[in-house]
Amino acid sequence: MRNNQQLKTVGPQTAHLIASLYDRAQTTFTSSDVTAITGLEANSARSLVRKAESRGLVTRLKPGLFVLVPPELGSATEFSGNPYLTARAMADGADYYISHSSAMELHRMVTQPQFTVFTSTPKRLRARTIHGTEFRFVFVQAAHMFGVGTHWVTKQDSVRTSDPERTLIDGLRQPEYCGGIAEVAKGLWMRREDLKTSRAIEYALRLKVGSVIRRLGFLLELYRLAPEPELQRLRSALTLTYSLLDPVMPKEGPCIAGWRLRLNVAPEELEAIRST
Repeated sequence: MRNNQQLKTVGPQTAHLIASLYDRAQTTFTSSDVTAITGLEANSARSLVRKAESRGLVTRLKPGLFVLVPPELGSATEFSGNPYLTARAMADGADYYISHSSAMELHRMVTQPQFTVFTSTPKRLRARTIHGTEFRFVFVQAAHMFGVGTHWVTKQDSVRTSDPERTLIDGLRQPEYCGGIAEVAKGLWMRREDLKTSRAIEYALRLKVGSVIRRLGFLLELYRLAPEPELQRLRSALTLTYSLLDPVMPKEGPCIAGWRLRLNVAPEELEAIRST
């Protein structure tokens, strides 16, 4: 086995590349960045990065996309970088935002660590697992890219993420990406003091997804978080069809006509969230 000194050996061209990337505060980089910084031809640039990778200086995230391994990791060679910055880079220049349970984590709407990073984008991208972290991309229509802001994840770098209200709406639309409707409800309750329910209602009506309107109205009424006139705005958008409260759970339980929902999660379970 090679010792650490040999593993982390840096030649002059590699040193120039790494120093330039750090000068740019750019830890994630592409093959094009390598050719631009070093002036090497494409084949030589690829060879340079392969050698850097074999020495544990960089990690390949996907073909043509790499991340620097911080020197303080010593002999470690497996490193995927800040997961949110990695997700941003893996969006490959497409419009995107960190979403679902990952956005819930950024907005302090969860109590458990998340091991999958969800990113919504109008570009269809396949999921990847890098050193134990799964990166999943959720397709969203370009017209639905609203309710998105900036969140700083380091002192130098920010990512686009759904605001708390849009995070709630995405969770209600696809609870399976948030651990189920109970976890979404918990996030709503945790942020009840500063979450703008009128904005969430606007988003739900703008999205025009019946199941979202039903679930939002039910939870806001259950937790008494919205006045009756606001709830009536949601009721006026209901159709005659019914939706499951939680699509992850079996199709069972009573139906409530007021919100056109089948309650396949006991209201008592959701009520108990208020005492946690």
